[in-house]
Amino acid sequence: MVREQNHAPDLSARPWVALPPETAQLLRPGVPGVVDEVIAAIRAQVPAYARPLEGAFGQAIRTGVQQALEQFVAMAGRPEEDRSDMRQLYVNLGRGEAREGRSMEALLAAYRIGARVAWRRVAETARTAQLDAVTLALLAEAIFAYIDELSAASAEGFAREQAAEAGELERRRRRLLRLLVASPAPEPPAVEEAARDARWELPASLAALVWRGSPRWLAARLPAGAIVGPLDELWCALVPDPAAPGRRRELAAAAAEQRAALGTPVAWPETLLSARRAVAAHRLAEEGRIASRGLVVADDHLAALIVHGDDALLADLARRRLAPLDGETASSRARLTETLAAWLAHQGSVPAIAAALHVHPQTVRYRLGRLRDRFGDELDDPRARFELGLCLVGVRES
Repeated sequence: MVREQNHAPDLSARPWVALPPETAQLLRPGVPGVVDEVIAAIRAQVPAYARPLEGAFGQAIRTGVQQALEQFVAMAGRPEEDRSDMRQLYVNLGRGEAREGRSMEALLAAYRIGARVAWRRVAETARTAQLDAVTLALLAEAIFAYIDELSAASAEGFAREQAAEAGELERRRRRLLRLLVASPAPEPPAVEEAARDARWELPASLAALVWRGSPRWLAARLPAGAIVGPLDELWCALVPDPAAPGRRRELAAAAAEQRAALGTPVAWPETLLSARRAVAAHRLAEEGRIASRGLVVADDHLAALIVHGDDALLADLARRRLAPLDGETASSRARLTETLAAWLAHQGSVPAIAAALHVHPQTVRYRLGRLRDRFGDELDDPRARFELGLCLVGVRES
């Protein structure tokens, strides 16, 4: 018979410290039977563990139950002994649940059932040994505090594994994004394999969305299914089904606080095209050449993208086509350039040009005369007029 305890139970986080040392000797012989009973109860009451206990799965369950009971008994006899290595076993059980795709509920339910079965057998042993009420209460508290520790260790392992899987999945998705925007484009089978590894279904259509700054401020607001990764100095998201009803409104709301540019919707093998247009539209918006607030949609600015696709080339064309004005003063050149742009825009209508420039029609006629003197027959050449129009768009937006 275990001696009676007259002191109040230790209500600390480790109540087994207050158990009489001989408690371990009393409980140890019953461990093997309790192991089998606990496993049977878990299989009967937790559907996730109802399958045959074969291979690594079965070994993990039996080892977990057996070690839990043996460790509890050992703690009752030697409460100060370091058992950090044993704790890792239950951390690993939690990690295993995450890897198997199960929730923590099944494992926590197994712990609770194991605690009830263990307490039932411990209580029977305690009554047979005529333990006093204080020791019996300590045993109950110790069992359930111990199960709380195991649950906490497994929950920690589960969370670690989930975080590791999320990090690995993010790395795989960034790799997929790099493949999709690579030049030259990789072979489709390589992209398809990377998409499977990244658990991302290649969509029928997508569009690239780019922005500058933190990846998180916009990524958290993107539609479900978007993948995010760095693209040179910008961040890029590949948005599936960009033409879906309400999608542009959704993206505009996501980009309301900072500029972002959306590329042309394309089939996934043409992702690079969408990304390039998004980057070009973002650049023009930063330079103030197109509307620069919130969401900038490349397809709304195709003419500007064409004109500013190669600024050096445009500047060279402007130097050549506008060379007849080189002899003018700065103010005169500005007036004549403005008049030439209005003449091209209004197809030579003097009243319309005068209204647009807020000047008298006679002033327009005078300026047009000077332009005729400078440009001569070029003003009658369709190709020259087209190139002058391109140059003047660039001049006005620069």
